[in-house]
Amino acid sequence: MSATNLNIRTDKDVKEQAEQLFAELGLNMTTAINLFLRTAIRKHGIPFDLYLDVPNETTVAAIEEGKKLLNDPSSPKYSSMEELKAALES
Repeated sequence: MSATNLNIRTDKDVKEQAEQLFAELGLNMTTAINLFLRTAIRKHGIPFDLYLDVPNETTVAAIEEGKKLLNDPSSPKYSSMEELKAALES
């Protein structure tokens, strides 16, 4: 197999965001583009969804609330599920 260059034009921000995403997925730009092209050929179309699991607004808010409670010395702390259940029942 002989290699060839592929030149594409894209917005600078799009390229930077894609590079960051691919890095998080363990890929570089060349590998990601080749993955896309080979899979598109095999599937005869746009081949797949590849995405990070990004939490929705409700989940993000719950995570932030949990972090605040964890760092708040006045918030109740429980060392077992039984303690937590008892507190919820009272």
